[in-house]
Amino acid sequence: MAAVREGDSDTARARGADLRQSLAGIRWWIPLLYLLLSAAWILFSDLLVEWLLPSATVRAAQSAKGLLFVLATAAGLWLLLRNQARGIERAHRATLDYAQRYRGLLDRHPDPLWLHEAGSGRLLYVNPAARAFFGLGAEDALPGDAADLQGVLPHPGEEGRPATIRRIRLPDGRRRDVELHVARLDHDGREARLVSMRDRTAEIGAERERAQSARRMREAQQLACLGSWEFDPASGRGHLSDETCRILGIRVPAGNDADVRGLLLDALPGWAAELSGLLDALASGHGPPLDVVIPVDTPDGTRRLQLRGARATEDGTAHLLRGTLQDITEAEAARRQLRERERQFRDLIRALPDGVVLLAGDRVRYANPACAEAFGRPVESMPGLPVQELVAEDDAPLLGAWLRAALVSGQVPDAAVVRAPRMRRSDGSLFNAALTAAETRYEDTICTVVVMRDLSDAERMRDELAAGNLQLQAMAARIFSVQEDERRRISRDLHDDIGQSITAIKMSASAAMDEDDPARRHDDLDDVLALADATLSRLRDISILLRPPQLDALGLEAALRWHAERLFTHAGVGLELSIAALPRRPEREVEQACFRIAQEAMTNALRHAAPARVSLRLEDSGDRLHLRVVDDGRGFDTPADGGLGLAIMRERAHGVGGVFDIRSLRGHGTTVEAVLPYDPAANAKHAGQRAG
Repeated sequence: MAAVREGDSDTARARGADLRQSLAGIRWWIPLLYLLLSAAWILFSDLLVEWLLPSATVRAAQSAKGLLFVLATAAGLWLLLRNQARGIERAHRATLDYAQRYRGLLDRHPDPLWLHEAGSGRLLYVNPAARAFFGLGAEDALPGDAADLQGVLPHPGEEGRPATIRRIRLPDGRRRDVELHVARLDHDGREARLVSMRDRTAEIGAERERAQSARRMREAQQLACLGSWEFDPASGRGHLSDETCRILGIRVPAGNDADVRGLLLDALPGWAAELSGLLDALASGHGPPLDVVIPVDTPDGTRRLQLRGARATEDGTAHLLRGTLQDITEAEAARRQLRERERQFRDLIRALPDGVVLLAGDRVRYANPACAEAFGRPVESMPGLPVQELVAEDDAPLLGAWLRAALVSGQVPDAAVVRAPRMRRSDGSLFNAALTAAETRYEDTICTVVVMRDLSDAERMRDELAAGNLQLQAMAARIFSVQEDERRRISRDLHDDIGQSITAIKMSASAAMDEDDPARRHDDLDDVLALADATLSRLRDISILLRPPQLDALGLEAALRWHAERLFTHAGVGLELSIAALPRRPEREVEQACFRIAQEAMTNALRHAAPARVSLRLEDSGDRLHLRVVDDGRGFDTPADGGLGLAIMRERAHGVGGVFDIRSLRGHGTTVEAVLPYDPAANAKHAGQRAG
């Protein structure tokens, strides 16, 4: 395009020079020729007429001669001017053609162009690219002045200077970065300015983004402690990033042609030989990609640097070695801590008493030992097991609905809306479980973690508690009835025995007071004394039944021995006593509970078992005392339902923090055992500490 423009310009200059030369010739040789011809005609035409014609016709001939001269000169001028006019016309047409061609070139130019007067700023020409760029409208609508071009009128003195970058604002509000080129020229005798503009917004934006990307890259490298390097294996010359220099503790080399290989080897002296061999193998193309972790000793401790590299080709040129250098000291420490936390977490999951199972789809991904134990399966058999095998067959559809409801709401679904499915053990038995579920990530997989608590023990305890409550209610009613019966019996004994005895004593005393015979008075007083002794003995028996005084005065061992001997004296049943001396005396409530348990056990044996022999054993067992009552009577089948007496004995033992047990088999007798602490308060404190 430039060559075509150059040729057209040379042709135009040549033709313009020919036209100027022709016009210059016309300016001097046509008038000179006319003067010569006119002078020759004036000087010689009269002589020629007088010589050729008679005198009578000379005047007419001279007039004709003048007319002929005028015609001849007019014809000559016409011939001369016709050729010159044709040349001028051709030159004018060429000029118009050249102007049209240059106008077309300007109109087709992709960059906005315009021409304006230097002083007034009035626009003389605006090309279509400028009209489209500024939104000036129709082709024939020329704006009034350059102010309509949104303030891109060049400043004075910008002509001939290097291109300037200016930010402008378009009518639609967009801002563009443009490059202005200004040329000074003459236009029809007026000074004008030809302005060429190029939109550099995309280039400047790309450059700005590139600089921003480079800045972000540097920031990312600083945050990740990751630097880059590259060099030519033949020369060792290349580039080191700022972060690489910071990690190595060296100064950033000036320029982009530093001895990178030498800098790497010098900064890692302990690895220079090995690293040199690895780089040579990598450069030859026979070695694997470079990936080594290098420990570096520093005053602050040992740092770990990871050096990576590969062989690359840059735009089809020679091979380059390119890679990264990263300080992984903190990352390694974080990974170690993460592994330790994961190990602790796995240990915690394994130690949890509740079952934990991870579900990936419809299969088990992981289960802890508590979960495997709840289902009665080996823990190693749980991964990969279909979840349907862990749920009752009838409740399998409930599992999906329950999990969806739990994951959507984030809490345990209402049982009235979605009931939790029943779980199934490996032996086919079913059990209820309390379930909670949540989503988690396990080994880069989204899984559902389900925490399960077997409610079998809780339900059994609930049933036992309900049965115990019923038993306690029955026992309370029975105790109330027994208390009333005991009060009634004591009242009857007091009224019938003691009251009648006192009445008889009163009557005998009155009779003795009225008796005059000394012998008979003496007999009446003997009767009074006998009745008083019997009454005192009966009162003593009633008092002993309520609480034996030996228990307070002599202790548990003497009270048990006295009561057993008294109870079995006239029973006709053999008694075997083995009561060891205790190392210390138990607390009062423990003594009372032990005595009453032994009393109840021996009384029940005599009343219901019809034994031939009963054995009572009391001994010390470390920090507790051990009571055992054994009979060889008829026994019974269900000791747990042995009646109110057994419940009372059990409650007495539990009330002081002891343990009660009864074993019986029909036809093989009964064994009652109680293990009681010496101090219930100390035992309760010790139990609380163990629970804490």
